[in-house]
Amino acid sequence: MLSIDLLLLPEDNTNNYTMALKSTSADGKTRSSVQIFIVFSLCCFFYILGAWQRSGFGKGDSIALQMTNSGADCNIVPSLNFETHHAGESSIVGSSAKVKAFEPCDARYTDYTPCQDQRRAMTFPRDSMIYRERHCVPENEKLRCLVPAPKGYVTPFSWPKSRDYVPYANAPYKALTVEKAIQNWIQYEGDVFRFPGGGTQFPQGADKYIDQLASVIPMENGTVRTALDTGCGVASWGAYLWSRNVRAMSFAPRDSHEAQVQFALERGVPAVIGVLGTIKLPYPARAFDMVHCSRCLIPWGANDGMYLMEVDRVLRPGGYWILSGPPINWKINYKAWQRPKEELQEEQRKIEEAAKLLCWEKKYEHGEIAIWQKRVNDEACRSRRDDPRANFCKTDDTDDVWYKKMEACITPYPETSSSDEVAGGELQVFPDRLDAVPPRISSGSISGVTVDAYEDDNRQWKKHVKAYMRINSLLDTGRYRNIMDMNAGFGGFAAAIESTKLWVMNVVPTIAEKNRLGVVYERGLIGIYHDWCEAFSTYPRTYDLIHANHLFSLYKNKYNADDILLEMDRILRPEGAVIIRDDVDTLIKVKKIISGMRWDSKLVDHEDGPLVNEKVLIAVKQYWVTNSTSAQ
Repeated sequence: MLSIDLLLLPEDNTNNYTMALKSTSADGKTRSSVQIFIVFSLCCFFYILGAWQRSGFGKGDSIALQMTNSGADCNIVPSLNFETHHAGESSIVGSSAKVKAFEPCDARYTDYTPCQDQRRAMTFPRDSMIYRERHCVPENEKLRCLVPAPKGYVTPFSWPKSRDYVPYANAPYKALTVEKAIQNWIQYEGDVFRFPGGGTQFPQGADKYIDQLASVIPMENGTVRTALDTGCGVASWGAYLWSRNVRAMSFAPRDSHEAQVQFALERGVPAVIGVLGTIKLPYPARAFDMVHCSRCLIPWGANDGMYLMEVDRVLRPGGYWILSGPPINWKINYKAWQRPKEELQEEQRKIEEAAKLLCWEKKYEHGEIAIWQKRVNDEACRSRRDDPRANFCKTDDTDDVWYKKMEACITPYPETSSSDEVAGGELQVFPDRLDAVPPRISSGSISGVTVDAYEDDNRQWKKHVKAYMRINSLLDTGRYRNIMDMNAGFGGFAAAIESTKLWVMNVVPTIAEKNRLGVVYERGLIGIYHDWCEAFSTYPRTYDLIHANHLFSLYKNKYNADDILLEMDRILRPEGAVIIRDDVDTLIKVKKIISGMRWDSKLVDHEDGPLVNEKVLIAVKQYWVTNSTSAQ
């Protein structure tokens, strides 16, 4: 026997009810897998019923009349406020006894980065920047509390104002204003930091510097779309590339230059905490159209050119490498740099030697800037096959990089059949490449993924995003600048929401069944590999919106959902939004957890109707800041 009971499930902190059908078998066990949430045909009725039960029959009648007259849309989520506020504190809301309430962390953890903690880093060797790499805290030392915002925290300015101004309260660190004062990096003015667009190598401004690069590199026609800035500082290069429709992934270590990556993200520029040390970069092969180093202090000629070999791995055939600063043109500049000319001469010799071994062609050298171009295939590089110094990597998977040691070996080009064929496949210019079938798909490089399946995925995500925008009309207005997709797949969500007003960090979990990050980059989008069993390489409060598609199903029985949600809370800005898409049973569990996290949430139906088991959980993080009495 199977009995069917009608349940009214109250939504937390609202006057709304959701109806579910609970099936119970003869053994008395609830079969949650067949729960059906009714929204379209009955949500209005139960909204009224909830009001009647809490406020009296008369008020329910009046609401019914108002909703009938206004033709209410039951897809809208009226109980969530997606607007932002630039000031004000809210008290911490308590939760019911049945829900685990997560307490605020101590005020000293406002800028806590669990895998790049400064004190922990100093316990590791300094050789090859090992101590600046990821060193995550063990399970028994993890903070399971809510990382607070600092007092006075406000919502960052909207782009493009955010490129030039950051509220002081959000990242109250003045050290760079003194250390980099003559280099025009950053200035402190009243209650804001101002970023004039300068840099160590471009004191006259990033725009003029980029103009010089663009005289060699085709940045204006969409040929160059993705870039990597190594040792980015406050990411002014990436910030000023934006107007040229180039998206730069920037990284720098968390070191003595306090908060440089934090400043980049507050400005609305893609960046992560990272370093070129002993571990491979968390990006796929052939990802970037150009790679840039402006006085990044990376010893390019060291370790038999190993760092340049890693750049070569992530550089697309036909892509460009830019080196700005020492040792370029050392004969003229050695006095200004206050370094022995013999030392600089040896540095440049090693770089030139490594570049030649990689079969790069030097395209430009003027002042302190040099530009090399990677060949489009291996045809012009046959001579190096007999060079005893040319050690080729033996791995069959050039994208298998998570915590893998860097090697002094050359990543082979994909095979080609003619001298002018682009190894790995030729890409269309952007924006055409966004919706074109990527070479990794058309060539069948990803097992089990056909062109039809890829195109169907794109259609689905366009439909999903359209539904999201009906729920949250602010989605494409610029309200959300820094967006993360925690389980990006082929980048369908990012492609559907693509706009000059925002950017998406497409994260491909390392435990995903198929490695799709290479496809993301072939579309002209950016992203990174990550395992959500660990903290992400960013500061707290650096994303305005987080999207998670079946992430909790992916990590089911592999990791605690509480810890993933706490990490989401750490990197989400106050009043930031979350969209979680998953099966209904998973979302019910997630919703219970976040009810103890100072988030307001609402469960809504799939856009295809209430009979679809997949649902969407929408949440907004409340605004609250630290206080001197908050305890871990």
